Amino acid sequence: MNQSSQKLRLHIRLRIYKDDLLFGTGIAELMEWVEKTGSLSAACREMGMAYSKGWKIVRRAETQLGYSLMDGKKGGSSGGQMVLTDQGRELLRRYRQMETEIIQLADEVFARYFSDVNL
Repeated sequence: MNQSSQKLRLHIRLRIYKDDLLFGTGIAELMEWVEKTGSLSAACREMGMAYSKGWKIVRRAETQLGYSLMDGKKGGSSGGQMVLTDQGRELLRRYRQMETEIIQLADEVFARYFSDVNL
């Protein structure tokens, strides 16, 4: 495709900070994979992320929030099980809902300013 015929597009990356990065698309996706797989290690594998990095992200957020996002049982021969806490599930729901609304609004504003521009 000719570069001059490509349409402009908007990309938004939504992050929430407190003392440090608290929550964003990465941890939201990680939590969604934990919900699907029941495992933080499997969630990390799905995302191509080191398990230690996944734990670090989760622990950093939990420290700033003051509550646990996930609750797990240690493995053994049948393996462990990881689930989101009620507070973790609610934070994820609110984040995704806010993200959807912000993207919709941003798309409307972007269209108002750039729908007829071909740079």
